[in-house]
Amino acid sequence: MYKVTREIHFCYGHRLLNYEGKCRNLHGHNGKVEIDLFSESLDSLGMVRDFGDIKAIVQTWIDDELDHKMILCRRDPIIPSLDQFKQPYYLIDENPTAEAISKLIYDYAVSRGLPVSEVRIWETPNSCASYGG
Repeated sequence: MYKVTREIHFCYGHRLLNYEGKCRNLHGHNGKVEIDLFSESLDSLGMVRDFGDIKAIVQTWIDDELDHKMILCRRDPIIPSLDQFKQPYYLIDENPTAEAISKLIYDYAVSRGLPVSEVRIWETPNSCASYGG
């Protein structure tokens, strides 16, 4: 099995609903995503996938949709205030945990035809969550 990994950096904010710790408050992260692609064989150029393709597909989407935005649960009561002040956000159905964000990125990459084995998101240099198919 061959595997390649592309690292992507982005900044985002979030908060967790119904959570008693610090993450119940709005806060931000300098996130690092690691996206692993796999293949049983290599293409005619000897690659699993060109790193530039991963950047063009996944990093462009992250930059456009998630970077410098609040990632929030669509039930978050702060959304009308963000709208009032024209602040950017991205809504998901569940609490925007690192686990949920890694699945969000995984699902997007798979929907674009990439052979993803795992997506890891590092919220801090010491804390990582992942999702794999």
